[in-house]
Amino acid sequence: MRTALAISLLSVLAAFGAAADTYPQRPITMVVPFAAGGPTDVVARIVAEPMSRALGQQVVIENVTGAGGTTGITRASQASPDGYTIMMGHMGTHGAAPALFKGLKYDPAKSFDPIGLAAGTPIVIVAKKSLPAENLKGFIEALKTGGASMNQAHAGVGSVSHSTGVLFDSLVGAKPTLVVYRGTGPALNDLVAGQVDFMTDQIVNVAPQITGGTIKAYAIATPERSPSLPDVPTTKEAGLPEYEVSAWNAVFAPKGLPADVRAKLVAALDTALKDPSAKKRILELGGTVPKEAEAGPDALQKLVESEVARWTPVLRSAVDANP
Repeated sequence: MRTALAISLLSVLAAFGAAADTYPQRPITMVVPFAAGGPTDVVARIVAEPMSRALGQQVVIENVTGAGGTTGITRASQASPDGYTIMMGHMGTHGAAPALFKGLKYDPAKSFDPIGLAAGTPIVIVAKKSLPAENLKGFIEALKTGGASMNQAHAGVGSVSHSTGVLFDSLVGAKPTLVVYRGTGPALNDLVAGQVDFMTDQIVNVAPQITGGTIKAYAIATPERSPSLPDVPTTKEAGLPEYEVSAWNAVFAPKGLPADVRAKLVAALDTALKDPSAKKRILELGGTVPKEAEAGPDALQKLVESEVARWTPVLRSAVDANP
């Protein structure tokens, strides 16, 4: 009896090992928790193509929207940890979400096996063209003086523009009126039209309007200037060095991946980020490609933990002030 049980157990383990060795045997689904065409979706599609080649199976994008990206991430987190469902998370879903959504059904730091950082998308402080302030210092003074008469647009609770905007307000001690939109497009349209005063958002969303002269940019929240907007000073240059923030995107899998499967996904993402075409496309969007010290699952785990710690007090304070 014991012999038969041992043989059965060995057979199961052997089958499991063989499955890991031959992974993947079918297409892999990458859940993107935002609509097609947005920054996270674009980054996902850029890396999915070379990842597919590296893995020998198609990485298929599935857009699952809702609740600031948490709907898609929740669903993906509950999938079987077999490597056939992965997800493209970002600063909101894996940093800001615990402070913004009560009853969140996942823990950003504990419910996933991190695969690696995919790209950073810097934040730019932008305003309507008619605002008289010519630099960030003057704008901050006007913002603090104007108080609630100044209108700050954002794309909805949990969006990057919401989270990064709240952080900006907290750092400078401003209390503008928050104007909530259903998406970045409508918010940006009203900013261009002069119906709202300012917002903070990802470079990929606002760069065309900045270069086109329909809105003004006060600073970009990165250590170095962006090649896409070389005339826009960094927040450090503009006098607000503590406001350094990027709406990063990263690949995660449900917790419990077999080690061999995880290693193949990590290697595939690394190959994708070294692909000249993928790198070029990310940089053309104004994004950044992870440096060696930022790449890989260990660095991503530390990033998630630090982001949750960073965003929780700021956003909970904002939620309590605006129930």
